[in-house]
Amino acid sequence: MITHHVKVFPSKVPLPKTEQLAWKLASIATDKAPVLPEVAEMVVNRIIDNASVAIAAINREPVANARTQALAHPRAKGAALFGVTSEQRFDCEWAAWANGVAVRELDMHDTFLAADYSHPGDNIPPLLAVGQQMGRSGSDLLRGLAVAYEIQMDLVRAICLHEHKKDHIAHLCPSAAAGIGAMLGLDTDTIYQAVQQAVHVGFSTRQSRKGEISSWKAYAPAHAGKLAIEAVDRAMRGEKSPSPIYEGEDSIIAWMLGGKNASYDVPLPAPGEP
Repeated sequence: MITHHVKVFPSKVPLPKTEQLAWKLASIATDKAPVLPEVAEMVVNRIIDNASVAIAAINREPVANARTQALAHPRAKGAALFGVTSEQRFDCEWAAWANGVAVRELDMHDTFLAADYSHPGDNIPPLLAVGQQMGRSGSDLLRGLAVAYEIQMDLVRAICLHEHKKDHIAHLCPSAAAGIGAMLGLDTDTIYQAVQQAVHVGFSTRQSRKGEISSWKAYAPAHAGKLAIEAVDRAMRGEKSPSPIYEGEDSIIAWMLGGKNASYDVPLPAPGEP
């Protein structure tokens, strides 16, 4: 692992994109490091686990409502929905939305705790939906999910969102975008733009988990997955995103996290490291 020191830079000191955290996350997504057999086995276990908790929640009202929204977006060669015959397919961003709510509704899938909270299994619905719509292979999906898990967990190890009252989906949105990029075999620059867009739109407050807790608690990670898909789609069309999203003068570190004098040490795999 390599520790990357991340801090805010004033606009008059341009930070080369290759030195930005978003680029380094994108580089993880395009690195051809091996997916070890034990990692592949655990990814399969996580997919089974997600499907199980989704089916357990399939008739709960928030899940049924999210599914009804997805039903309004049929697509001949799209993605499948939990609770609907697999012959019917839907736009991947809406399938990710409905399936993500089903997975999170009971809060019974995997959890990773470090500097902050996370449920890395929330990466699975958006990647699976995009993989189905784009006709990707099982090995493509495995690599994408390994990347998404790695990135979300490394961000959670290094950057605490809770102390600033930000919801932990702020780390989920970029991890899902990077995982989708890895699964689709996109280039580093495209994934870099998608990650920046995902970070930019992925922040929200923790009020969804305080006070009167509503069903948005289940919808929040599904929303992050949907935003990640849209960020990748936008980047694939050649569009750019706010930059540098972590280190800029008015960036998320400067104004949503520790402030302009804050710094974070983010561990990421070295090139070629599993």
